Amino acid sequence: MADMPSGESCASPLELFNSIAAQGELVRSLKAGNAPKDEIDSAVKMLLSLKMSYKAAMGEDYKAGCPPGNPTAGSNSNPNAAKANEDFVDPWTVRTSSAKGIDYDKLIVQFGSSKIDKELINRIEKATGQRPHRFLRRGIFFSHRDMNQVLDAYENKKPFYLYTGRGPSSEAMHLGHLVPFIFTKWLQDVFNVPLVIQMSDDEKYLWKDLTLEQAYSYTVENAKDIIACGFDINKTFIFSDLEFMGQSPGFYKNVVKIQKHVTFNQVKGIFGFTDSDCIGKISFPAVQAAPSFSNSFPKIFRDRRDIQCLIPCAIDQDPYFRMTRDVAPRIGHPKPALLHSTFFPALQGAQTKMSASDPNSSIFLTDTAKQIKSKVNKHAFSGGRDTVEEHRQFGGNCEVDVSFMYLTFFLEDDDRLEQIRQDYTSGAMLTGELKKTLIDVLQPLIAEHQARRKAVTEETVKEFMTPRQLSFHFQ
Repeated sequence: MADMPSGESCASPLELFNSIAAQGELVRSLKAGNAPKDEIDSAVKMLLSLKMSYKAAMGEDYKAGCPPGNPTAGSNSNPNAAKANEDFVDPWTVRTSSAKGIDYDKLIVQFGSSKIDKELINRIEKATGQRPHRFLRRGIFFSHRDMNQVLDAYENKKPFYLYTGRGPSSEAMHLGHLVPFIFTKWLQDVFNVPLVIQMSDDEKYLWKDLTLEQAYSYTVENAKDIIACGFDINKTFIFSDLEFMGQSPGFYKNVVKIQKHVTFNQVKGIFGFTDSDCIGKISFPAVQAAPSFSNSFPKIFRDRRDIQCLIPCAIDQDPYFRMTRDVAPRIGHPKPALLHSTFFPALQGAQTKMSASDPNSSIFLTDTAKQIKSKVNKHAFSGGRDTVEEHRQFGGNCEVDVSFMYLTFFLEDDDRLEQIRQDYTSGAMLTGELKKTLIDVLQPLIAEHQARRKAVTEETVKEFMTPRQLSFHFQ
């Protein structure tokens, strides 16, 4: 996967225009094919939502065949359009002008997903008999599609499985890459369900300046970090696209079915592809969609087509699965359900993007205790005041302080986190003390991960990546 963003409504006016054209074509094809009424209604609802977003951005109604002009960045000719471009999210780019990061409530409206509210969290707790994960308690996983449907099935002893992934673009992973895997591991444990993990090395070959051999070698190295999260080998299948596509006719058949049901106009509208993009990029979304369907894995699910899939991922991946959910009923599969996470901020602040090419943009899983201390102290954006006196008087700002943001991800103790928030906000705790608290949390966390990874052998990776029957309670 792209590292588990397209928000049509937070895209440029031209991308919005293309999205409306593609959605209109989808509505027409559904009507022409006598699709179920609820499917047509859902597509029409999305079309109307896109048109409203276009009007908000452009100040005028959408007109077919009349694409908008594309004002240059910095132009003040259309303040509404500039406002619409404050946050931009697609599967390859996350951009915001706010030090607090992306406005996730707006993103829920733009993407048409549902907020994970207290009622849903309570229902998950009741169904599993386990305290909700800190990522749920703190709103790090904040949005969903059809999670109530998954819980309905689970409570009625009907099966589901988990699917997540990683786009292996470098040998070393960073802390942000761990977030979906930490949460997926918890989901696997509390629901006792099988899991498939896609390593989209084909995608990275298409998008990056890599050889096929490099892309596959990154898959193997990243798989070691994923296995070190503690996944159950009896319930987990990790696969390389480059390798698995040739081993599983069921997987490839689903890829082809998806490709047949999505037009070039649609993928241009959803993903912003242009005429100069290679055809591999244009067809790749079908490869990321296929693991959402259970009969892509005949060794695990035999030929069953009816097992629903739950996908925990960062919300930037949602466009792939909106497309998948549109296609699923037309090719005889249940729609995948999703749980969306927020983005993990770069050390320099929530407006900047972590980059594997900039070692100071994040804490990497290969960093030493000394490197972690140095990076946090030198590079973690502070919400503190300019002087100690001002900080004591006015307090710090936890909403923009990266050290506090990182603690919300990795400090388990809710009461301690709240005490830190109060102390820092009141000025009782200084920035240096907050950073030291974070260092004390991260150093053992990374060291323990490194020790577990060291124990992962090439043979262990091979076992996880061998297509095989998995053990789970609903067989």
